[in-house]
Amino acid sequence: MAFLSASDGFIKKSTTSVENKFISKYLPALDAVAAKVYLYSLYLLQSGSLYNLADLAHSLELDEDKVKEYFVYLEELELVSIVSESPFEVKILEAENIAGTPKKFKPEKYSDFTKNAQNVLKGRMISTNEFRDYFYLLEEYGFEQNALIMIINYCVNMHGDSIRAAYIKKVAKSFAEDGATTAKKVDEKLSAYTSSTPTLIKLFTAAGIKKQPDLDDDKLYKKWINDFGFDDAAIICAAKQFKAKNCEKLDDALAELYKNRKFDVKEIEDYCKNKNSVYALTLDIAKNLGVYMQTSAPYVENYVNIWCNYGFTLNSLREISAYCFMHSIKSFEDMDVFVKKLYDDGVVAENAVTDYLEKQRADDKLIKEILSACGLQRKIIPWDRDSLTRWRDWGFDNNMLFEAAKISSGKSNPTAYMNGVLSSWKANGIFSIDKIPSIATSSVHPAQNAEKDMRVEVERHYYDLRHTAEENAERTLKKATADEVYGSIRKELNELSIKLAFAEIRDKNEAEKISAIIKELEEKGDERLSELAISKDDFTPHYACTICNDTGYDKSGSPCICMKNFIAGLKI
Repeated sequence: MAFLSASDGFIKKSTTSVENKFISKYLPALDAVAAKVYLYSLYLLQSGSLYNLADLAHSLELDEDKVKEYFVYLEELELVSIVSESPFEVKILEAENIAGTPKKFKPEKYSDFTKNAQNVLKGRMISTNEFRDYFYLLEEYGFEQNALIMIINYCVNMHGDSIRAAYIKKVAKSFAEDGATTAKKVDEKLSAYTSSTPTLIKLFTAAGIKKQPDLDDDKLYKKWINDFGFDDAAIICAAKQFKAKNCEKLDDALAELYKNRKFDVKEIEDYCKNKNSVYALTLDIAKNLGVYMQTSAPYVENYVNIWCNYGFTLNSLREISAYCFMHSIKSFEDMDVFVKKLYDDGVVAENAVTDYLEKQRADDKLIKEILSACGLQRKIIPWDRDSLTRWRDWGFDNNMLFEAAKISSGKSNPTAYMNGVLSSWKANGIFSIDKIPSIATSSVHPAQNAEKDMRVEVERHYYDLRHTAEENAERTLKKATADEVYGSIRKELNELSIKLAFAEIRDKNEAEKISAIIKELEEKGDERLSELAISKDDFTPHYACTICNDTGYDKSGSPCICMKNFIAGLKI
């Protein structure tokens, strides 16, 4: 792959000449060799030559590192963008998009600085281009000259005269981010680092990290101790368990442990011991749900690890995933909702999960048989399960439920009619089959039959209202989440909500950051819904009556005014 590419705007240009804006604005101020690198890159790109970095360096009689330095310089002027370090790739930008002119530094202004810097870097000559980088740091970041000399000296002491300018710049910018641009503040920062160096050396030795600790390592160490809350023993344990031989890998390992709330040595050892089992479990869950995973890591991180942290066993999660598939729950996101419901209900222990699922399966089988007795062959819906719970609370056994189902068969809305029949029986104290003929047929007073019919009509009316409102809300949500953009935003919001829950326990600052991201994503989601002409309010059922939410009863359990009005209308 060629190491040069161009932005879309540049590719569309029909000319193979150099842009006038480059000639008039940049060429007079550019370093001569930098201009040479830029112009030759233009030639290679526009001629279609498949040169790489080594070819370009050879053609210009420069070494590759030197060419890279010039590209860094050109990037600071926003003439190019370095898109990859390995392999080295550069994108050429449009000169006409640049505001302002490149700075031209006067070396005489920094004569003392150049002498002192060269005295520190005794092993090699500092190039004009490297000095220009230091001048840029002095002017753009506000460094005192002595402060920058101290930073260069620190870098040389750590890595020797061969230290590259790019590393020195990186360290200097790190100091600037912490507000250390004066000699006093740089000295304070270096002193604080020096005081922690013995601890870092001891930790590195125990963890098997073979390098001298530097300021970057000290910064990471303070994050591990102060922000994450690990002690030295836990950090060493993490390094060994994750086989992290450098601070970058160790930082990734500790971030993973922090997210999964594993802080003690024993917790870390157990987590790493079970990690392979968790990945295997994630694959099993994906198979059970019928989900294709390109990589399992995100599913482990955002779902399975969290479920395990709730206390669910691996066997329980396998059993739950199989149950979910059979009940049309076929994604990790939807299974997460079900697992959280179990957790909220206190169904976590393996035997409790097994008992719960067996009861659910038995109830679903019963509901299916009742629906069949009603003359229905449809899928079970949540309202059916709620109805079964309510009927049992009223005191009816399965035999009475089947009798009510038979009576309701053939009606326009059998389940609502059945609800009315059972409600009427409850009101008349009918809880056994032997009492049904004597009370519920010809012996019942016509007024009682009329009351029963009215009750059935009321039940059916409120069922239809609720079902319509909830079905409309569900349909709107499905339509919105089917959109790729909004669906992606909603999924990310769900994942961030999980992260926020953990952050609120461990780290208030992190929680605030996540909350800010969530707020920003919600705004983007609202914008996308506006483009789709969908209102987020429609995700929530719009009940006809806001007092009783179409149940017919207010919060105190008394008949709602809307029910009284509906009954009055029936009597007219």
